[in-house]
Amino acid sequence: MTTAPNAFYAQSGGVTSVINASACGVIETARHHPGRIGTVYAGRNGILGALAEDLIDTSAEPAEAIAALRFTPAGAFGSCRYKLKSLEDSRREYERLIEVFRAHGIGYFFYNGGGDSADTCFKISQLSQAMGYPLAAIHVPKTIDNDLPLTDCCPGFGSVAKYVAVSTLEASLDLRSMAATSTKVFVIEVMGRHAGWIAAAGGLVAGHGIPVAVLFPEVAFDRERFLARVDALVRRHGCCTVVVSEGCRHADGGFLAEQGARDAFGHAQLGGAAPVVAQMVKEALGHKVHWAVADYLQRAARHVASRTDVEQAYAVGRHAVELALAGQNAVMAAIERTGDAPYAWQLASVPLAEVANAERTMPREFISEDGFGITEAAVRYLQPLIEGEDYPRYRQGLPVYATLKNTPVPKKLPAFTPG
Repeated sequence: MTTAPNAFYAQSGGVTSVINASACGVIETARHHPGRIGTVYAGRNGILGALAEDLIDTSAEPAEAIAALRFTPAGAFGSCRYKLKSLEDSRREYERLIEVFRAHGIGYFFYNGGGDSADTCFKISQLSQAMGYPLAAIHVPKTIDNDLPLTDCCPGFGSVAKYVAVSTLEASLDLRSMAATSTKVFVIEVMGRHAGWIAAAGGLVAGHGIPVAVLFPEVAFDRERFLARVDALVRRHGCCTVVVSEGCRHADGGFLAEQGARDAFGHAQLGGAAPVVAQMVKEALGHKVHWAVADYLQRAARHVASRTDVEQAYAVGRHAVELALAGQNAVMAAIERTGDAPYAWQLASVPLAEVANAERTMPREFISEDGFGITEAAVRYLQPLIEGEDYPRYRQGLPVYATLKNTPVPKKLPAFTPG
């Protein structure tokens, strides 16, 4: 009797409020096919878990614990910011991954992450074929930046967009209440290194009567035009909210918020656009300004997650397993929009070769002509992604989130040091 191949699942990069819903989709679907998929192993701290042969046995978790992942934020198995380089530069590490997969009978690889993860997944599929090792490598999309190509949206984005829209609305109402004698400008900084999708979500409040100016990475920052816009809004409405993307750039390409440091993926370390903008407004216009950075709060806020986002996150996890069982390899589970009103979508698959290291920014037709707001086309795109609520269960006033046992799998290979 032939033993069914096992599966390996890992979470990569910055986590989201719904990445565990994708994990839930992968694991529950695999459990529905016991004759075709053996045990699902998870990597402790992402791909580093595979390199270190630090695997987690998800079969040790009862069904109710796996089901609870759907309502739990962050990464239940741990994630990492660790970028494997090219096959030529990191061949030793790629071969180590295949060695670990071989030792543990792994025939399915599900990598849950963004663009860099898509690239890694693609390279592993290439190497496994070159080495004659049978492996189905499927990418499970995840990124709050919403910048993966060939998918209508990225799981994780809808919930961040909802959080930013809600927080911008609520803070703006607070601002308006006190503007006559106190703060007149509130600046909120949101994530988005090169793409302004998250900042655009803050622009949704304009439809609720809130004076707002949005600063996108896709629009070169013009200090004088920006200050004139803020001043005009304050004069007309008594106050103004500014939503600034951390990736907002000057015309020369330099980030407003660049600190000179780099993260583990080699990206510029950002954070600090809000105080830069706030100080600019204070000095030039003399208005009292408050600022805030949404930071981890925006991506961890499972309590206000979008139902659409949760459903899509689970669905791509499920679909990834179905694609692997159908014999697909080197593809990403994708979301395809089939209607706007009412919103409708379906699942698809796209080649990883067309996803890896590609980036989708905001189309110009989604940004208003003056560069400080969003268009009706953007509203039509964004609105359904933030709709619906999917509240976790509460106990003693706090959400009840899953904590897994994360039982380790016995190691079979010599120790390995990445890098």
